[in-house]
Amino acid sequence: MFIRPCYRRKNGKRHAYWALVESYRTERGPRQRTVAYLGLLKESERQGVKKVAGDTQPTFKQMHLFDTDNKPEPEWIEVDTANVRVENQVDFGGPWPALQLIRILGLDELLETVMPAGRETVPWSKMALILAICRLCNPSSELHIAEHYYRHTALPELWGIPAEKVYDERLYRALDKLLPHKESLERYLKERLGTLFDLKYDLLLYDVTSTYFEGECGMNPKARRGYSRDKRPDCKQVCIGLVVSKCGMPLGYEVFEGNRNDVKTWQEIVLTMEARYGKADRIWCGDRGMMSKENLDFMQAGNRKYIIGASKSSLKRFERELLASDWQQIREDLEVKLCPSPDAGEELYILCRSQDRREKERAMHQRFEQRIETALKKLQTGCEKRRYKKETIDRKVGSIMAKNSRAAGLFEVEVKDTETGAMISWSKNEKWRLWAELNEGCYLLRTNVMDWSAEDLWQAYIQLTEAEAAFRIHKSDLKIRPVWHQKEDRVLAHILVCFLAYVLWKTLHQMTQAAGLGDEPRRIFEELGKISLVDVVLPTRKGVNIRRRCIRRPTVHQAILLSRLRLDLPWQLKS
Repeated sequence: MFIRPCYRRKNGKRHAYWALVESYRTERGPRQRTVAYLGLLKESERQGVKKVAGDTQPTFKQMHLFDTDNKPEPEWIEVDTANVRVENQVDFGGPWPALQLIRILGLDELLETVMPAGRETVPWSKMALILAICRLCNPSSELHIAEHYYRHTALPELWGIPAEKVYDERLYRALDKLLPHKESLERYLKERLGTLFDLKYDLLLYDVTSTYFEGECGMNPKARRGYSRDKRPDCKQVCIGLVVSKCGMPLGYEVFEGNRNDVKTWQEIVLTMEARYGKADRIWCGDRGMMSKENLDFMQAGNRKYIIGASKSSLKRFERELLASDWQQIREDLEVKLCPSPDAGEELYILCRSQDRREKERAMHQRFEQRIETALKKLQTGCEKRRYKKETIDRKVGSIMAKNSRAAGLFEVEVKDTETGAMISWSKNEKWRLWAELNEGCYLLRTNVMDWSAEDLWQAYIQLTEAEAAFRIHKSDLKIRPVWHQKEDRVLAHILVCFLAYVLWKTLHQMTQAAGLGDEPRRIFEELGKISLVDVVLPTRKGVNIRRRCIRRPTVHQAILLSRLRLDLPWQLKS
């Protein structure tokens, strides 16, 4: 769900409000419907709600930046209105909400504890949080933060650190000071987030991604070339394994060598999380890239529960179940069924069949079949016009099949060496086609959780999309890639800062959902980010200029968001 700004004219006045909109699928394609309208309450309505609520404490308590009690009496003075001007407009609406999120989580207090102030001019705890705030608001390099971004925001006033005190070398050293506290940060955030949002860590979702480097990274032993999810096989990379709860809240992460296969990270991450948080009664969930006999034996030997994707080739063992009609429909386009293990072990298989996925795979098979046939006909025509060696044609056929592997099994190609050169012929394997049509849209899960229904097991597995969404946010919104650092510790600290920024992002996400504002914090952050801080200069009759640091008043739409999130925007900052 997401929010959409709306306007309405009533009694000659223009009223602003938000529409909470939900996207859903139909047979004719995606559609949208309005779930609720969100606007500002009248004062009488607000007081009534407050009275009904009584003394109940809100989940999120706003930390006031300035003392609003005992306001001084107004002082009147004559101002030259013709020369009133505004100067030094800086970004306020990005850093200020980020600072509120930090205080809600208590990150500032934690870092002050684990990074106590020493002889340094600026506390390292504050410098580390500056990195996290800037990564959330405007992801960029430490040099750009020092020379451009920090001084053009309200952070010097909000954080109390002058712009000249923030320079690139100090930011780099802040990375070095922050990294040793990674484990204590993860432990604290797990407990704090669990308390704030009543999170359950009974289902842990695990996935792996990669992020690439610019440069040789000669000083980083983890930087290796491997399978690149970023389509940059030319660059060295590291792999990041992330563990999240079923709502996508991060629990922890580990960084692996860039050439480490996903399946080789599973046991290490499970043991790491168990050593950090205890074994408890958790269910581990991973995609089929994590499945191997060694991993399954490891999970079963330790009495650990799991739900994991099985390989596509495993469907061959369930051909009879695919043909049967006893499917359980749990969604308009999805059917599932529980199947006992063919090996008579203490495992269950969940057979899933998706109509949308079937149509997609069918279209892919048709497209690749057509491509292969077109390429083979072209190659056959070339053989008739020119004399080729058999080895040359074999290589070309292999290249065609490799590029169109989805339908390669359908074709049985024969290359003969004749007096006039190599000749090519082919036929189609109809048994392969029948099997492909039968298993289109089907996939298989396996688990040792024996007391759940097929629907519950599928729902748990599908939550893996939360881990995928976490990686998308890291790469698109927080710009974790490319990594420009070369030293191993700096790279690890850079990833830790991105992790902290993601925690702030998910905290805002949870607050957004609790406030009934949908599940798109990006839109909330962009809207509040338009609020700026300015210096208002008032020339007076006495020849003295009065300078006031003022926060731009929020629009009606922004005011609705602040009210729903229970954030009180300060009226002005002290000069």
